[in-house]
Amino acid sequence: MNRKLRRSNTDKVITGVCGGIGETFDIDPAIVRLIWAALCLMGFSGVVLYIIASVIIPAEGDVIGEEEVVDGQDDTQDY
Repeated sequence: MNRKLRRSNTDKVITGVCGGIGETFDIDPAIVRLIWAALCLMGFSGVVLYIIASVIIPAEGDVIGEEEVVDGQDDTQDY
């Protein structure tokens, strides 16, 4: 894992959830999308979970508390 889970701004199809998961776990986002689609077709409630994930997972660049993430890098500095 290279960082905290964020929705991707650069590799997104709908809201960037699968792109963010792929970037976080160093997996090709296309593979994450294929797995998600396969689970949806097998009766998995992936559509509902995708909507919940897109609301809960912050996007890159969103400010949470005092931490801001821009282009996958923390903008906070220790002084």
